[in-house]
Amino acid sequence: MPQTQNPVTKPADKHRQVSPLSVLQRFRVLIRTAQRHSQWIERQSGVTGAQLWALQELSEAPGLRVGELANRMALHQSTASNMIDRLETGGLIRKERTSADQRVVRLYLNDEGVALLARAPSPARGILPEALRLLDVEDLTRLQTELDGLLKQIKVLDDGFGMQPLPFTE
Repeated sequence: MPQTQNPVTKPADKHRQVSPLSVLQRFRVLIRTAQRHSQWIERQSGVTGAQLWALQELSEAPGLRVGELANRMALHQSTASNMIDRLETGGLIRKERTSADQRVVRLYLNDEGVALLARAPSPARGILPEALRLLDVEDLTRLQTELDGLLKQIKVLDDGFGMQPLPFTE
């Protein structure tokens, strides 16, 4: 994805007064940048950003169950299951049942999935999940606390939204 100057870290911003609108602008930059990156990933690889992230997780931990994959991606199990079905139909993964318990389904990349992941743009998890993963624990804790405070100010919330991918990644 082409790089552009980061509007949040321009030197002039250090002296700008904080306001609700300046914070809103940062949310817009964050969401639109993630959206643009996801669209670019789909154009480059032919899969959605969430699907590419799932392939990355299966590459790092072959044999995950659907529930384990859902937990790694903070998704509802049904959402992950639907995504897995699309990846299987697309010939990128395979499901295997264990001989000990036929109810347990394990997920593996097949050759096409490995090849797609190898040629796909980085980061495979997406820029927002990757940026959050790279924060140190103290910064991540502070960010979560501040976001929790912001969410308390919003009267109508659906906590279930936290287990759904952003619309532009799935």
